[in-house]
Amino acid sequence: MTTWLRSALVAVTALAMNAAPGFANILIAVDKGTQRMAVSVDGVPKYQFVVSTGRAGFGTPSGTYHPERLERSWFSKEYYNSPMPYSIFFHGGFAIHGSYEISRLGGPASHGCIRLHPSNAEKLFALVRSEGMDATTIVVSGTSPASARRSVPVAARPAAPPEPTYNQPYYNYGNPYYGNPYAWPQQQRPTYGNPY
Repeated sequence: MTTWLRSALVAVTALAMNAAPGFANILIAVDKGTQRMAVSVDGVPKYQFVVSTGRAGFGTPSGTYHPERLERSWFSKEYYNSPMPYSIFFHGGFAIHGSYEISRLGGPASHGCIRLHPSNAEKLFALVRSEGMDATTIVVSGTSPASARRSVPVAARPAAPPEPTYNQPYYNYGNPYYGNPYAWPQQQRPTYGNPY
C-alpha cells in the first residue's frame, strides 16, 4: 500500500469518527504521480481508476476538497464546449468528470480537471450523489510525472521541397517569355526595356 493511500485512509477514518450517522464517508484520493484514483467508503477500498490530470502548464491543484456541485451533463464554457459528463466540481471550475479521450487516460492530458473513463465517472457520480457531497472528501496529491513537466518537443516538420536550380532559365517549348518569368532568379529575369 502506497504512502498516499495510507494517509488517505487515515483521513477517512478521522472523518468517520466525526460523521453523522446514516451516511457513508467517501474518500476520493487522486495521485497525480501515478495518474490513479482510489475510492474508499468508510475506509473500505471500493474502486481503483486510471485518470488524467492537468498537463504541463495546466496543473491540477493539490489539496483537500469537498464537492461544490454535481452536474450529470455539462459542457465546458472555457474549452470549446467539450463534454464533461458526470461532473463533480470541487474547486471553482475544476472537476472530476468523464472523458471520451480514453486513449489519453493514464497520463496528464487535461486543462486541470481530473478525467475518468465515462463508465467510471458514472459510478463515482452515483456514489457521491447517493451518499451526499458533505460525506465526500477529495484529496489530490503528488506531482505530475516528469514527462508532463518537460516541454513537449514540437513535432518535426516535413522537409521543405528542394529549391529549384536556376542553372537554366525557364524555357517552355523554346520560348523564353512563356510561363512565369518572375519565378526566375533576379539575374536571369528577362529585361523589358522601354523601346520608346
